[in-house]
Amino acid sequence: MSPILRSRRSLAALGAVTAVLSVFSGATAVWAQEKFPSRPLTLVVPQAAGGANDTIARVLAQKLSEQLGQSVLVDNRPGAGGTLATAATARAKNDGYTLLLTSDSAHVIGPALYRQPGFDPVKDFAPVAPIATAGYVLVAHPSFPASTVAELVALAKAQPGKYAMASAGNGTLNHLIGEMLQKAAGIQLQHIPYKGSAAAATDVVGGQVPLSVQSLPSVMAFIKAGKLKVLGVVNEKRVAALPDVPTMGETLKGFGQAPWYALFAPAGTPAAVVAQLQAEVARALEHKDVLDKLAAVGCEPFKGTAAQLGALVQADLPKWSRVVKDTGATVD
Repeated sequence: MSPILRSRRSLAALGAVTAVLSVFSGATAVWAQEKFPSRPLTLVVPQAAGGANDTIARVLAQKLSEQLGQSVLVDNRPGAGGTLATAATARAKNDGYTLLLTSDSAHVIGPALYRQPGFDPVKDFAPVAPIATAGYVLVAHPSFPASTVAELVALAKAQPGKYAMASAGNGTLNHLIGEMLQKAAGIQLQHIPYKGSAAAATDVVGGQVPLSVQSLPSVMAFIKAGKLKVLGVVNEKRVAALPDVPTMGETLKGFGQAPWYALFAPAGTPAAVVAQLQAEVARALEHKDVLDKLAAVGCEPFKGTAAQLGALVQADLPKWSRVVKDTGATVD
């Protein structure tokens, strides 16, 4: 065999080997890209520990950890009605490892209340999945002279500005619901903002402040222990956890809200990662232990797709903007 022929055959063989290695290398790269998650995830919660968002986040984090085989950490970052943490998460790396578990309060109400919230709820985030709705209630210290919404309205009208209402902070959902209550009932209450739901609820239990709008996860234990009484349910329908307690809308016609909690990723997160996370959330919400834990604190699963969550955000933004304008709510 001539040297030239041998050389050509050697080059051909080398080319074949190179082609095989190239295919193998490409397959390995694709496999590596698809392997998500390969390290712990973080759920940023823009509220303090002890509230509804925190409770829901911890229930979901535990189940996702089991399903994904990776730790899912809850990172509470309260402040400025949730806008600070939301803005920071919008700037996080969009690889699916830093996610935002938030409420309508921070995500669609905050931008209406703050002149510069630091984020755009539509452009800066990729919707992943809705998770739950929470029961909200108007609670009072047991010694408070009113035990129903109608009785509260009568008291407040007789002595405008006498009674105070604690909230989780300026710009939070319970602050805004309190403003809506005053407008709907034609009454005047003092607003006392706290740094988180837990701190506000503690002072109502202690008798320092008589009233507060609270999520059921924040106050269910106090209600069961008789340390708080419920004057009415904020939600449009009675909640399963308190079936005998009337809604506030049964006294104040048209009053009612259904606060929601959902998972978002920074904009630009790969579609495949978003789809996987959506599927994992849907899977988690099928487990009885998750449903039982949510029900125990007055929450219900809110199942849906990323597209449906995006549509909900788009619909709620103008709605809450009108509420803020109509009530005159401020964060000053």
